Amino acid sequence: MTGSDATFGARLRTARLARGPLCVGIDPHPGLLREWDLPDDADGLARFAGTVVDALGEQTAVLKPQSAFFERHGARGIAVLEQTVRSARAAGALVLLDVKRGDIGSTAAAYADAYLDPSAPLASDAVTVHPYLGFGSLRPFLTTARTHGAGVFVVALSSNPEGATVQRARVVREDVGGGSLSTTVAEEVLASVRAENADDPGGPGSVGCVVGATVEPARLDLGREDLDVGGPLLVPGLGRQGGTPDGIRRAFAGVEDHVWPSASRSVLRAGPDPRDLQAAALRHRDDIATALGG
Repeated sequence: MTGSDATFGARLRTARLARGPLCVGIDPHPGLLREWDLPDDADGLARFAGTVVDALGEQTAVLKPQSAFFERHGARGIAVLEQTVRSARAAGALVLLDVKRGDIGSTAAAYADAYLDPSAPLASDAVTVHPYLGFGSLRPFLTTARTHGAGVFVVALSSNPEGATVQRARVVREDVGGGSLSTTVAEEVLASVRAENADDPGGPGSVGCVVGATVEPARLDLGREDLDVGGPLLVPGLGRQGGTPDGIRRAFAGVEDHVWPSASRSVLRAGPDPRDLQAAALRHRDDIATALGG
């Protein structure tokens, strides 16, 4: 990679202009395999993922395989995941591998090499990680991503109710005047990502945050200054989980250009006919583009 396309942030911006602001998850869970009349084994997995990539790889900006649904099929499932990643990237889609890893030291570095080193079998454009061993534990991912022009999406606010216990817990520390300052863990994560992107002033940031589509930032006293992390915001939950384009527009007013809504089952359930998959994805993309203003 050379020039302005050397960073994930730059490639993501280019993809948005060419293909629109939509991420589609590739989540071959058992229920969807049954709906597609496919066996719940590696062969069914390969047919499912191959159909999605063939249908959407040339029209969708970002494809997001969920690693767990491939891993459950063992070595053959991982082989299918490798092929899915390669095929999607060859079709021109950016691949965000949804692995939500998070560990320390050499283990984190090994995960980073597995997903972000271009020479690795699972080399992807970006990965999801969680910061709940401390933001500093993500340093190997951030360093490896920067070295190879890849991206990292850090979970900040998820829509599952259990997440609030950790993500909305408050951190109290002294301010410069000797008083106390209270912020939530999620605000700390957002601020840390903002600082990370500030160190890379050459273009759009390559470190993003995950904020669920059904999270209401305003109710958490999060405004534009909090959500503008200088990089992309992955917003999962569009469709079946209750997220809507208009709801996302209201929740992320002021940072619309950074928002990447993600849909999975609401697109995948349109299959297995490739034309129906394409129509569902295009419908989502157009609705999002209209709601977000482009």
